[in-house]
Amino acid sequence: MILPDGYSDVPAGKIAAVVTHLEMTVRPARRGDPPGAWSLRKVEPPALDWYRDLYRRVGEEWLWFTRVGIDDADLAGRIHAPGVELYGLVVDGHDEGLLELDFSVPGECQLLYFGVTAKFIGTGAARFLMNRALEIAWSRDVSRVWVHTCTFDHPSAVAFYQRSCFRPFRRQIEIANDPRLDGTMPRTAARHVPIVEW
Repeated sequence: MILPDGYSDVPAGKIAAVVTHLEMTVRPARRGDPPGAWSLRKVEPPALDWYRDLYRRVGEEWLWFTRVGIDDADLAGRIHAPGVELYGLVVDGHDEGLLELDFSVPGECQLLYFGVTAKFIGTGAARFLMNRALEIAWSRDVSRVWVHTCTFDHPSAVAFYQRSCFRPFRRQIEIANDPRLDGTMPRTAARHVPIVEW
């Protein structure tokens, strides 16, 4: 369905975001790492409590809601699925960044989740994490690496991915229940996205 130009209604209790899908089909030149005492560790198998905590600390500010409120069996099925790999960005012995890669489609790697905690935004930690993500992805037999982001994410997210050699190939409108209205997420999450009640 193609939305007409102009305004489209968003139902009460819903949120709407513009989603940008980006891809690369050629391995990019390696970019240098920024200075910083970071390292990457593969988490295998990822514990559910570890995942929930890091997902919340990285994503709550950007209204990451798809993995919030799901039961243990559903979450385990997703993060323990064949082809899914989880990594933590380690700073001073603590995980401060999340990298979730999905190799389940032959020849492809999707960056399912990618981000660092708020205190490390703008420090170079995300650049370090992206460098590792691309090294891992392109070390496999893939011809495409892709990711999507939306207007709830950091305002520089699309530009960051483009500087990382991703190219946009699709845009969509995503409409979903506002997870802050039913208590799935705290009302303080994603302060840049207004809560609309009527």
